[in-house]
Amino acid sequence: MEPIIEIRGLKKHFGQLEVLGDIQFSVAAGEVICLIGASGSGKSTLLRCVNLLETPDAGEILVHGQDILRGKMDVNQYRARVGMVFQSFNLFGNMDVLKNCVVGQTHVLRRDKEEARQKALYFLEKVGMKDFLSAAPDQLSGGQKQRVAIARALCMDPEVLLFDEPTSALDPEMVGGVLEVMKGLARDGLTMIVVTHEMAFAREVSTRVVFMDKGVIAEEGTPEDIFQHPRNPRTREFLSRYIRR
Repeated sequence: MEPIIEIRGLKKHFGQLEVLGDIQFSVAAGEVICLIGASGSGKSTLLRCVNLLETPDAGEILVHGQDILRGKMDVNQYRARVGMVFQSFNLFGNMDVLKNCVVGQTHVLRRDKEEARQKALYFLEKVGMKDFLSAAPDQLSGGQKQRVAIARALCMDPEVLLFDEPTSALDPEMVGGVLEVMKGLARDGLTMIVVTHEMAFAREVSTRVVFMDKGVIAEEGTPEDIFQHPRNPRTREFLSRYIRR
């Protein structure tokens, strides 16, 4: 099966610091890939390169065989197909919940307002936020904001959804609800790449786990491979330290 996304030889520097070094990586339809590793290992930068929030210094990012780093690209249209959910929610503070989920559809996808509204209502109900349509973002808890952010991304009918540590800014009691929403999306067959420190989620939900260390992919495999039989000493060290916490 042809991968949806294929990354070849991706490199990224910030000044003299190499943040990504020769990343080779692919994503097939229906996969849930969890990127794990210590802070500063390059996980979020990799995701931001895929979403064109960062420009790589070298390499290719192929989406259905087309290199998105070459030639003209409508970035907004691309980000509708390859959506992203951020740890800081990034909701529009001057719009209520419903408008947050409608505006991208009407401006980027050119949907008429009623179709966009119905789509928004469907996904807000799916994430458990249908009772907050008129609420402003600053009236919501962190967990509620993140659910709205997920609904907003889903309204764009993404082929792939990227999650950059979606629970790291949440109070502990809010984390479970957001993870349940993400588990439901995985069951529905949505292709997802998730940067996470939630090892239980990675173990339970992912089809493949990628361990990054110092800007490279040190090891990847099934959850059983990585959590039960890690081969790389750095993977073993990371997981043992994490489990001790």
